[in-house]
Amino acid sequence: MPKADKLQGSLDLLVLKILSRRPGLHGYAIMSAIQDASGEVLRAEEGSLYPALHRMEETGWIRAKWVTKETGRRARIYELTAAGKKQLASEESRWQAVTSAVNRILRTV
Repeated sequence: MPKADKLQGSLDLLVLKILSRRPGLHGYAIMSAIQDASGEVLRAEEGSLYPALHRMEETGWIRAKWVTKETGRRARIYELTAAGKKQLASEESRWQAVTSAVNRILRTV
């Protein structure tokens, strides 16, 4: 079985997309959602995800709040802001352009 790839330059896009579909996730749930949705191909590591979440919160793309789970544990959950939705559209557009260019190269080289 191939080793799951670490995310290279697409973490913001994936986190924003996951949160657009499933608001109110905590960090570990976001990591699991990325891995599950990618068929175990992509993996967001804690050392990359949490700094990215912090940066996206500072930028205003997401907001976070502390909640107490049924188990009594506290968790920090995240949701998209209006600025985050706008950034997601921009990131998706950029991703489409990049993947289109890569596909053109793969077909012609």
